[in-house]
Amino acid sequence: MIGYGDRARTQCEVVRLFRETHPDLPPLNQGTISKIEAQYREMGHVRKVPSKRQAVVDDDTKLNLLLALEEENPITPARQLARDSNLNHKTVSKILKYEKKRPYKMKAVQELLEDDPDRRLEFCDLLMTCIDQNQLSLEWIVFSDEATIKWVRKSPKLSLLG
Repeated sequence: MIGYGDRARTQCEVVRLFRETHPDLPPLNQGTISKIEAQYREMGHVRKVPSKRQAVVDDDTKLNLLLALEEENPITPARQLARDSNLNHKTVSKILKYEKKRPYKMKAVQELLEDDPDRRLEFCDLLMTCIDQNQLSLEWIVFSDEATIKWVRKSPKLSLLG
């Protein structure tokens, strides 16, 4: 807008003209116009330029990071590696990706208790008894790797899940 149309305008005039032309947009101030103009004069466009800041990590730090992952504890999560090495989490992730290493992600699973084998055996005995007495058909049960068993249709005589 500074050199648009019939004449050149000052930054103050551009601010006023922008507010008049686009009342629905947030108003610009003179500092913003100045930055846009400087970028246009330097680069020839006003598109947003992505930042290409690279984290500077020396080879010793990378080596220590990879050694900690390989030798000390191969299941250390990436965030823990970042905390231990005083690096940004994204920097550690980029180093691991560049080195074709996959960070370990902690996943909580159900805990096995001491009486679990007994309870499983008891369930199997009950299931076999019900099948032998024709109170239950395996077609009624969907087995999966999930923690619950879902009935396809309910047996009128038996309810194992309560």
